[in-house]
Amino acid sequence: MGDRLGLILDYGGVLTSSPFASFQAFCGHEGLAPDAVRERFRDDPKARVLLAELETGKLPAPDFERAFAGSLGVAPEGLLRRMFGGMQADRQMIDGIRAVRREGPKIGLLSNSVGDASVYDRALMDELFDGVVISSEVGLRKPDPAIYALAAERIGLPAEACVYVDDLPGNLKPARALGMATVLHRGDAPATLAEVRAVLR
Repeated sequence: MGDRLGLILDYGGVLTSSPFASFQAFCGHEGLAPDAVRERFRDDPKARVLLAELETGKLPAPDFERAFAGSLGVAPEGLLRRMFGGMQADRQMIDGIRAVRREGPKIGLLSNSVGDASVYDRALMDELFDGVVISSEVGLRKPDPAIYALAAERIGLPAEACVYVDDLPGNLKPARALGMATVLHRGDAPATLAEVRAVLR
């Protein structure tokens, strides 16, 4: 067993099904190539800037939707809701975090916002988390090291006392650099929860 006292979790792709699966479903519905959204965010510099500005709250959601919809050649109305609407709560993961919480560690949320508050289950967030950091609300986004430090601060612990869980390997690197233990979630709730328990005290 480890000596960690806090657990910080990503939201989309950890407490929900994969956002990339939702993107693929959206693309199928819109008649786009299956990976059109993912490839834009990965390969198109303009799309990457749009996403960064959306996630840090610099770009209002309607402005992002107009610009990104133009890039994709789809209608802008409700674009974020359509893109992320396929994400479903991972009940097995959520129930597992409830069980971990009963054992005493502080639990925090660290999420890059998608500019649409409906993505977040606020009642669940109030239930599960001692501290919440959403990128658009603080003007920072992963992988900026400052947002990880802020997440630890909001649950009242130093970074070295925390475990961080994310579904994107690139988002784990800054957490490790700050001294956090890290767990890559691969969509397998039992495996992730077992790994979390192995490093929490």
